[in-house]
Amino acid sequence: MKKNPMENITETSPWQDLTEGSFVFGEGNSEFFNTGDWRVRTPQWNPDQCRQCLLCFPVCPDSSIPVTDSKRGDFDFAHCKGCAICAKVCPFGAITVSRVGEEESR
Repeated sequence: MKKNPMENITETSPWQDLTEGSFVFGEGNSEFFNTGDWRVRTPQWNPDQCRQCLLCFPVCPDSSIPVTDSKRGDFDFAHCKGCAICAKVCPFGAITVSRVGEEESR
């Protein structure tokens, strides 16, 4: 039976005994993890109020705002965690946020 290398690591373990972190061993695997199930808030995008300034796109930590041909689309809810950063940066009020279960009908 193989021994778990982490069971002997404590707060006083020297750094040489720690497993290296910050390495990505397989690129593109985040698309397989649907983290949107963690969401407690849901953003709603109002395309009629949106001016396509794209200020929301770069601040989304989950890449949940798709952009095609310099136009944003509706949220990718499979990955959106509901942090609401996009709503805070939208100067036109095109993004509102509600608690999960209180969303407007789509």
